[in-house]
Amino acid sequence: AQNFVAGDKVPVALVGATLPDGAQIKKAKLRGVESRGMNCSARELGLGSDHAGLLILHPDSPVGLPIAQHLGLADSILDLEITPNRPDCMSMLGIAREVGAIYDKPYELPALEVSGGDAAEGATAVDSLVRVSIDDPIRCPRYTARVITGVKIGPSPDWLVERVQAAGGRSINNIVDVSNYIMYEVGQPLHAFDLDTLAKDNQGRAHIVIRAAGDGEHFTTLDGVKRVLDSDITCIVDGNASGGQGATVALAGVMGGLESEVTEATVNILLESATFSGAHTSRTSRKLQLFSEASQRYERGVDAATCADFSLRAAQLMAAVSGGVVCAGVVDVWPEPAVQPQLTFRIPRFQQFIGAEVPPLEIAAILQRLGCVVGGPDGDAFTDELSVVPPSYRPDLDREIDLYEEVLRVWGMERVPSTLPGGRQRIGEQTPEQLDLLRLNRALRACGLNETMTYAFAAPSDNEILQMPFAAHQQPVELINPMNSEQSQLRRSILPVLLRSLAYNQRRGIANVQLYETGAVFFAGEGRKLPKERQLLSAVLAGSWQDKGWNSLPETLDFFDGKGLLETALRELNISKLRFRPLDGQSAPWLQPGRAAEVLAGSQQLGWLGEIHPRVCELFAVQAPVVAFELELKTLLAAAAPARPSRDIPQFPAVQLDLAVVVDVGISAEKLQQVITSAGGSLLEEARLFDVFEDADKLGAGRKSLAFALTYRAEDRTLTLDEVEKLHSKMLSKIKGATGAEIRV
Repeated sequence: AQNFVAGDKVPVALVGATLPDGAQIKKAKLRGVESRGMNCSARELGLGSDHAGLLILHPDSPVGLPIAQHLGLADSILDLEITPNRPDCMSMLGIAREVGAIYDKPYELPALEVSGGDAAEGATAVDSLVRVSIDDPIRCPRYTARVITGVKIGPSPDWLVERVQAAGGRSINNIVDVSNYIMYEVGQPLHAFDLDTLAKDNQGRAHIVIRAAGDGEHFTTLDGVKRVLDSDITCIVDGNASGGQGATVALAGVMGGLESEVTEATVNILLESATFSGAHTSRTSRKLQLFSEASQRYERGVDAATCADFSLRAAQLMAAVSGGVVCAGVVDVWPEPAVQPQLTFRIPRFQQFIGAEVPPLEIAAILQRLGCVVGGPDGDAFTDELSVVPPSYRPDLDREIDLYEEVLRVWGMERVPSTLPGGRQRIGEQTPEQLDLLRLNRALRACGLNETMTYAFAAPSDNEILQMPFAAHQQPVELINPMNSEQSQLRRSILPVLLRSLAYNQRRGIANVQLYETGAVFFAGEGRKLPKERQLLSAVLAGSWQDKGWNSLPETLDFFDGKGLLETALRELNISKLRFRPLDGQSAPWLQPGRAAEVLAGSQQLGWLGEIHPRVCELFAVQAPVVAFELELKTLLAAAAPARPSRDIPQFPAVQLDLAVVVDVGISAEKLQQVITSAGGSLLEEARLFDVFEDADKLGAGRKSLAFALTYRAEDRTLTLDEVEKLHSKMLSKIKGATGAEIRV
């Protein structure tokens, strides 16, 4: 630095200090001289962009005082969270209005004249330098343009730098800083173009056109990135430039272009102050990953009524800090000026809504403090009704109920007295289906399962992994605006999200996981406006029921644990004739062959049960084995009975016999039990399978032995041995004929 002399007072960062850019000051040697600190420029302290030399302080500046305290930068900053429905509060003016309304204090609007009125005497008329065309008023409701000539680009004055930085911005130069200052101050985003970079027509005028971008059009933004546009993006175009529809110079509401950027060589400024479609701005920002203070405000809504006023203030500030001249007038294109709604505020209805008596005069005063124009239905006088016109900067006030909320918020919700809700006494009751569902949930939890609740979203790859077959009318429901690519559809099965929950637990060392969920799945169909919704019960079981003990080893859960759990839980619903039918690999490719079954109540299909195929487990990153089931709740609850069938305690003794038969391995125990039950008739009370034995040497290849415990009993007498033997012999004949069984002795 060469700009200082002996006796100058400058800011110094001592050893241990941290500069705004993160650099830490340490003791070091420079050209053989020990340095115990660093004299700082304005840019090194984050106080501006000037890096030509040290920041020279006033000669009267006290030595040893912290620089922030000396420059008045030790200020309190309010960090506010603004909800999306309140774009008016994204500015100093908006917060001042809000605080003034709450505390009933007046606020002052920024002065719209800095010096010399709208323009200096004899200044050039702006419409002789620029004209504006709007192709689509939906995309751009209003566009205003002003021109400042003879500007000198340079550092901003200290007061401007301090205010921009206090608002969270970064000082760039005097023109850009003014545009940011106005945005922070009043909430109106602005953009400054270098007027001399825009093509002129034969009358010497630039032509600004607001239109949709062309699909595949290329544009280089201020950050130097070349971007590909589409027709959903709104562009600001140099209409006089060669090449058909002109050359794009900015993305409306998002970012300017590199070619029309304000630089140190800029002399004439074209100042844009406009409003753009919030939806288009939001989609453009997200599509191009360009987010700015301006785009945040345009997304939420900028007041079109004040564009011209605030651009005048900005133009005059720019002229004041750059030595320029504001051209006379403004080019203002507003095809369809907005008309504020006139709402009726019914005071008795408002008081009934909130449950408190608020005086009508106080209601009117609160609405006026909020910026509304208030009167009676006939003009000034009012009794039970108010005529209210909300201000243009409050787009969220478009219904009567919105006014109720605002008045109550300012008046004070804590002032509403607590009262019990009115209404006639009623005794509510639950439907039989709701009671059955409660019983089912209690039974599942009693069996050791933990209930979970997951998102109803799914990844498109879920069905590809599971290969779960769905009918043609059971198409996935695609989300228009998904949170991410892994949640772009509504789920058609609960199983994938449960498997992901299982994987999440296993990755954290939790091996024993038993989860279930009751929830909705969704299906789309051709020609159907709304998706079809079904309620399912789904569960996954992994690990074992208990941890390893000192005297026992845990047994890994398998298919039969799931089968036993279902039998136990569904017994609480009194479902009769619950049975399981084997499923082959083609019918259920997500399940392991030989360990999969269809769950039925008589002939009614309830769902499926089985062990998840190891291939599926690997793709979902879960450790096999995993037992799972999924049942249709509507069918399940329809099969439930209110009570189990009862019978009297037996008065006569039973006769018990064991029966062992050798059959082909393809004959199921269920089929044998059906034959035995049918042949035994009313005297056979129970047939219970208690042993399965396979041995190729003793029984032969492809043969197995099944042993049943049979209980015979008559309700009205004691059975004789002859009766039982005769019935038993008849049963053996039927078993041999139906299954080709051999009776083991």
